[in-house]
Amino acid sequence: MGSMAQPAPQLSSDTGVAMRLSPLVRRVLAPNPSPFTYQGTQSYLIGESDLAVIDPGPDDERHLDALMQAIDGRPVVAIVCTHTHRDHSPATRPLARLTGAPIIGCAPLALNDDGPRADASFDFDYTPDRVLTDGETIGGTGWTLTAVATPGHTSNHLCFALEEERALFTGDHVMGWSTSVVSPPDGDMTDYLVSLERLVGRKDAIYYPAHGEPIKEPQRFARGMLGHRKMREGQILRFLDRQGASTIPEMVAVMYVGLDPRLHGAAGRSVLAHLIDLDGRALVERATEGHWSLAS
Repeated sequence: MGSMAQPAPQLSSDTGVAMRLSPLVRRVLAPNPSPFTYQGTQSYLIGESDLAVIDPGPDDERHLDALMQAIDGRPVVAIVCTHTHRDHSPATRPLARLTGAPIIGCAPLALNDDGPRADASFDFDYTPDRVLTDGETIGGTGWTLTAVATPGHTSNHLCFALEEERALFTGDHVMGWSTSVVSPPDGDMTDYLVSLERLVGRKDAIYYPAHGEPIKEPQRFARGMLGHRKMREGQILRFLDRQGASTIPEMVAVMYVGLDPRLHGAAGRSVLAHLIDLDGRALVERATEGHWSLAS
């Protein structure tokens, strides 16, 4: 899915550098690259005279030093989180201690997820000072952030709209290099597809994802992501029609040819999320333990 992005501009992979993306937006890349995070988590600084920090990232001393250097003594109005995976929210706590800023954004969520993404398990210690609901705003001098509820990747996921620049910070809901993993039990494909439809209907001019390049044609990109999910859904239904009752690993082996083997587990979680969604629509059913089939 990364090939669908229209990058603007091409971002450096240098960590610890505050790169200006627009009059109100700078980006600092955390030093946590992986098969799940691409070059790393991108923290965003919003504003000039006073600031918000979106997704401060992992609790890494090098990244915190880079954020503090970029903040450069200016007041921080809010430390904002899109969701509570460990590559996004742990730095809220040391950054709050260093700046005195409140932690504002998504709701806390502590869930034992049996998925394969140890690097993206939930941050059990995330404690916000204020939880934003859909449509609520925070602001500073010359900038306003509006919360946009986008459950699916996680049930507590929020995007944030920078009203003055028609920009949307999409966290992991839409990424500039890959599709988002939707991993049950908390990840929900039905919710994810509804959230994508919501973004298609918005008037954003650019997306700033937590991983990957900015996206200049956001509605086209979101429509493409919906098309990709429908394609995966069709693959599952055709596979089960041909093969009968099958397991998720069997489906992954056919549907994800050429995928990095380290990502097979995560791909399996997204297949499971699709199957749960299809089951809810009475198109598939659990056949025997570990096996799925078309609904009878």
